Amino acid sequence: MKKHMILKHSIALVTILVTVCCIFIITVTFFKLPEAQNKTNQKMGFDPITRSRKFSYQDFNLGKFGEMMIEMLPQDLAFTVFVPSEEAFKRDLRLNVNDSLKQDKFNDTYAIVSRVLGFSAVPRTLCSVELRFGEVLSYDSLSGFPLYVSKDVDGMVVVNRIRSEIVDVRKKEIVVHVLDGVIMDADFEQSVLYED
Repeated sequence: MKKHMILKHSIALVTILVTVCCIFIITVTFFKLPEAQNKTNQKMGFDPITRSRKFSYQDFNLGKFGEMMIEMLPQDLAFTVFVPSEEAFKRDLRLNVNDSLKQDKFNDTYAIVSRVLGFSAVPRTLCSVELRFGEVLSYDSLSGFPLYVSKDVDGMVVVNRIRSEIVDVRKKEIVVHVLDGVIMDADFEQSVLYED
C-alpha cells in the first residue's frame, strides 16, 4: 500500500513540474521579454565577425572592375554576383586598374570582365543567411557554368572552392559577395594563362 502512495505522488510531482514549465514558456513567448545585450551592444548569439563583413553598397567600394560588372546588369532585377576582389583580378587575370582601363586596352578589359560576369552571376538573390553550414547548393550562372555554393564555419560564402572576403553587399535587387579569386571555366583559364 505504501508503494502505491509513493508512485501516485511521483506522478503528481512530475505532472506539476511539466505544467509549471509549460506555463513559464507560454508566458515568456506571449510577453516576448527583451533579449539580453552584451557590453558591445550586440545581441547575444550573433557572430560579430560575420556581421561586420556585411555592407550596403554605399558603404563599400567594389573596385573599378567590380563596379564594371555590377553596371552591366539591370538594376531592377534580382541577381547574385560573386565579384572577384581587386587583388584577385590583378593576381588571377593580370588586370591592373592603372593599366587595363587605358584607352588602348579598355575594349579587351571590358570583354574579360563581361566574361567573368557570365561565370559569376546567378539570376536570383542568394544571401549568406539562406545557406546552412555543410550544405552545398548548385546553381547555373548566366553563361550556364555550374556554381557550387556553400557556407564555411565563419559564415562566409564559398563558391567552387573560392572563399568570400565580404558577403551580402546589396545594391537594390543585386546581392554581391566579394571573392578571393575568379570563377572561370578551364577554357577561359587557359586563354588567360596563354596570354602570359
